[in-house]
Amino acid sequence: MIKIYTDGSCLKNPGNGGWAAIINDDGDIKRVSGSEKNTTNNRMELMAPLNALKGMNPNKEIEIYTDSQYVKLGITDWIHKWIKNNWQTSKKEPVKNKDLWMELYDLTKSHEIKWIWVKAHAGNKLNEEVDLLAKQAAELN
Repeated sequence: MIKIYTDGSCLKNPGNGGWAAIINDDGDIKRVSGSEKNTTNNRMELMAPLNALKGMNPNKEIEIYTDSQYVKLGITDWIHKWIKNNWQTSKKEPVKNKDLWMELYDLTKSHEIKWIWVKAHAGNKLNEEVDLLAKQAAELN
């Protein structure tokens, strides 16, 4: 079982942003992060699991931990409605970050993923660490 903790950060929204993921593959720990200029917090929240899944061997059993309800609900619930409604929200507006949602959705098809929401800043050690890594990445811009 692979466990992945993800987070995104934006110094101002929009502004310089960063994302990070901590990947625990049966005790083998890997940390990945990146940054972008002139982005949003939601884009960075999506970039974290997206980049963590890139390059992973298919058919893996994965748990992804996120403190973003936007990411968790978006990929487990909302996305099915968006696809059915031609990428429009219930208010008939275009889905924001469609490019990232499409890419993340495609990546999820080749794995068995359980999405788990964790409360931010509640003492979860790995969630606190990935939060710090995302903030540090945002500051690199």
